[in-house]
Amino acid sequence: MQQKTTIRVGVVDDHSLIREGVKSILKRHPDISVVGEAGSSQEALDLCHRRSLDVMILDINLPGRNGLEVLKEVRNLQPRLPVLMLSMHPEERFALRSLRSGAAGYLNKESIAEELVTAIRKVVMGGRYVSPKTAEILAAEIVRPPEQMPHERLSDREFQVLCLIAQGISVTKIALQLSLSIHTINTYRARILEKMDLHSTAELIHYGVQNRLAE
Repeated sequence: MQQKTTIRVGVVDDHSLIREGVKSILKRHPDISVVGEAGSSQEALDLCHRRSLDVMILDINLPGRNGLEVLKEVRNLQPRLPVLMLSMHPEERFALRSLRSGAAGYLNKESIAEELVTAIRKVVMGGRYVSPKTAEILAAEIVRPPEQMPHERLSDREFQVLCLIAQGISVTKIALQLSLSIHTINTYRARILEKMDLHSTAELIHYGVQNRLAE
């Protein structure tokens, strides 16, 4: 009789409690095993080199380089490795960006307990995992007029900074949260204003609230 294959999972999140939560969920399923974990972008890339993975679970909010930037590097290193993006942010913000960047699926941390195992099993078979909420967004994208929204002109990092500004978080706190300098955040802010043809932080906040980027 052929031996059942175990799905080897790597978990990348800078919060140890989240990593432990993921491992706790997966422990209940004997066909899935967490074989490595990482807490930073560099550790995530090291994990790709050190371990043979079938699936990577990757948090978007990593210090330094964010998860979307790391996703692109992982895709270069391991083009066939499916990556499930994990985020506390609602699907409206990052689901489409994640899928466009090559993610095999997007999971909101609030629904991870219900969706994680299903998502892992689907992407390891070569599919993509799309939650009901993400499916609604994709459907809206298809029927939406073709003009590009101003925030869609932004890079992944610029978009992340915009979402934080839209929440009313100060430049100092954003710099601390992203492990970047205040000067770098101010540079991103200036680029965002220019690309979106806006003129002040107040306008950015108004835009973010109006387009549900500040939830």
